[in-house]
Amino acid sequence: MTVADTNQHYDLDPEVFGQFLDPLRKYSSALYATPDESLADAQVNKLRFVAECLRLRGGERLLDIGCGWGALILFMAREYRCETLGVSPAPRQHDYIARRAQELGVADLVRTRVGHFERLDLAPRGMDAVSMLGSIVHMPDLDEVFRRTRAVLRKGGMLYVSESCFRNAAAHAAFDARVGTDFVRNDIFGWGDMRPLSELVAGAERAGFSITAVEDLTDHYRRTIEDWLRNVAAAEERLEAHEPGLTAKLTHYLEVANAGWGYTTKHYALVCRNAR
Repeated sequence: MTVADTNQHYDLDPEVFGQFLDPLRKYSSALYATPDESLADAQVNKLRFVAECLRLRGGERLLDIGCGWGALILFMAREYRCETLGVSPAPRQHDYIARRAQELGVADLVRTRVGHFERLDLAPRGMDAVSMLGSIVHMPDLDEVFRRTRAVLRKGGMLYVSESCFRNAAAHAAFDARVGTDFVRNDIFGWGDMRPLSELVAGAERAGFSITAVEDLTDHYRRTIEDWLRNVAAAEERLEAHEPGLTAKLTHYLEVANAGWGYTTKHYALVCRNAR
């Protein structure tokens, strides 16, 4: 099982994502502190939550696998002065991140590399922390990902993974081949597999990680997608100017993604430590 050299969804024009994401263009679950909190504030909450899970205090070396539009690495560089490295196979994301790093005055702290993490040559034990927010779903070889992640972490380094998961193996088997799942996997992403949480835990443990925390973020992701759907609807005219039919395609994708939360699918944060 292989993945494409780039991902057709993430390599869309950056301005498409600017129409429905928060100002940081963070493309994963937010963390809402109050019933009426805005998407923008909730995404900042989530980034601070990740920083706490990774035990960032300032100046750490951080690798973000599947860095998207750079929300996490730019935030950690600006707020925590971390030396950050983002990895993504989508070239447009790297151009955007470089421009934003210059604008924010953190170009000296932010680097990116184009490619798949599984294929990159990275220095052993060179990182204090590693994050994967919604990216491990696009990596077919789970054991190789966790093995390589642990290899780049120093002793005592932390790993944060947040991912959408089928709620158990039976749901995975029952829904994996359905039309909606196939649409998201192939028409949107190119490849993806929402494994049960148990498989992620087992993969981390086989690689030698110690599990320190598991958080259920399902309700937060459901609400995040509802905010994205409202933004897509509000930006219909601008989205159609980019590509006719894009509004309907994004809406269908987000509705499919949101339909099963709490029933067939969940969203978890998994925190691990490289204890030895």
